[in-house]
Amino acid sequence: MTMPVIMVHGGAWTIPEKLVEASRAGTHAAARAGYAVLMRGGSAIDSVHAAILVLEDDPSFDAGTGSVLTRNGEVEMDSVIMDGKTLASGAVACVQNMKNPIELARAVMEKTPHILLVGKGANQFADEVGIKRVATESLVSEEARRELECYQANYGSAVQELFCQRGSHHDTVGAVALDADGNLAYATSTGGISCKRPGRVGDSPIIGAGGYADNEVGAVSCTGHGESISKVVLAHQIVSDMRNGKAPQEAADKALAKMAARVNGYGGVIVLSNSGEPVTSFTTERMSWAWIKDGVLHSGINPDEEITEDVKSCNLNGCN
Repeated sequence: MTMPVIMVHGGAWTIPEKLVEASRAGTHAAARAGYAVLMRGGSAIDSVHAAILVLEDDPSFDAGTGSVLTRNGEVEMDSVIMDGKTLASGAVACVQNMKNPIELARAVMEKTPHILLVGKGANQFADEVGIKRVATESLVSEEARRELECYQANYGSAVQELFCQRGSHHDTVGAVALDADGNLAYATSTGGISCKRPGRVGDSPIIGAGGYADNEVGAVSCTGHGESISKVVLAHQIVSDMRNGKAPQEAADKALAKMAARVNGYGGVIVLSNSGEPVTSFTTERMSWAWIKDGVLHSGINPDEEITEDVKSCNLNGCN
């Protein structure tokens, strides 16, 4: 039997002081939800799914409820899930009017021969599998509206400046898990970049760019500037280096440093090796993260910060 582990992140960006405690609480809640699944013998896939549902339902994050707006004032979301045992995966991009796009990504994995469905076709599939649509207004926060107004005035240079500095604004959510049977999984969900062009897709739903899971090596979920992450295929770099013998921390740090040097892009990752070693790394000002192993929750937001808390009382009803 393997010691189960769940890791989550709430995005690598500046995280202003007014959002720090909400972001911390959100990642704690997501990690606890994923860990409760593992403690009742659930799979890594079920664990990351449960964790992402919590983060998508929390308006503090740019995923599901709380997603940012396109320049047309609409919500377009991306999500992905991957099984490290079989390499089965499912992803969706530019889906609309959906409370939990992770549910649709999992349906793509389990109910179609495909990996990625986008836009109108993805929403049509959601109707076929019975995933209910919600009003756009129910997904939009006041913060998202304020951001749209700010970006609309000078979108091009504003985005370029934001993502070419350590304070890049992005709060994609993600999770990686290792279950008692030694199986890995990862999942990621995002609303993308505020004021993005309709139809824009970043790294999150792209297997190997925004994340990866393979029982032979480990699991990764990335966050940051999607275009930069995609250009360097960030998750693939990390997994490849680990496969070739690099320690998870070294592989993560090296890949992020290379992204900064090569394309002037910044972000963060959570990495979980197949032996259960959890690693975080980020080059932005802050990244919200949490992980639980052996009944102890570890978390942080600021560089070099780590807070611990005993959460051994996890059961079917969650963690106390």
